[in-house]
Amino acid sequence: QVQLVESGGGLVQAGGSLRLSCLASGYTFRSYAMGWFRQAPGKEREFVAAISRRGGVTAYADSVKGRFTISRDNAKNSVNLQMNSLKPEDTAIYYCATDPNWSSIDSSPAYWGQGTQVTVSS
Repeated sequence: QVQLVESGGGLVQAGGSLRLSCLASGYTFRSYAMGWFRQAPGKEREFVAAISRRGGVTAYADSVKGRFTISRDNAKNSVNLQMNSLKPEDTAIYYCATDPNWSSIDSSPAYWGQGTQVTVSS
């Protein structure tokens, strides 16, 4: 079965950086698009970033463009999210997600991880 396990969350001061990782198993990783979402307290889960199967195409939410970078390593079945210039409003639980269809990865991916907490202090 599909398993997605996130790591790398934590507490960081505003302006700092964190790198999230997601390790995938149970499916053919290179055949699926990958994405990151987040959910802040009291808010709906929102799209953050996505990357195509081979990594040639990426997409970002406007709120993170220029600060976050998504990447993937198909040899290691992993996807990363490098987060720089973090702001208190980036505080949320961050989820890794996957779907075989690029058209679904930023809205309704089929599979989700359990999430990792990111807290940015001011």
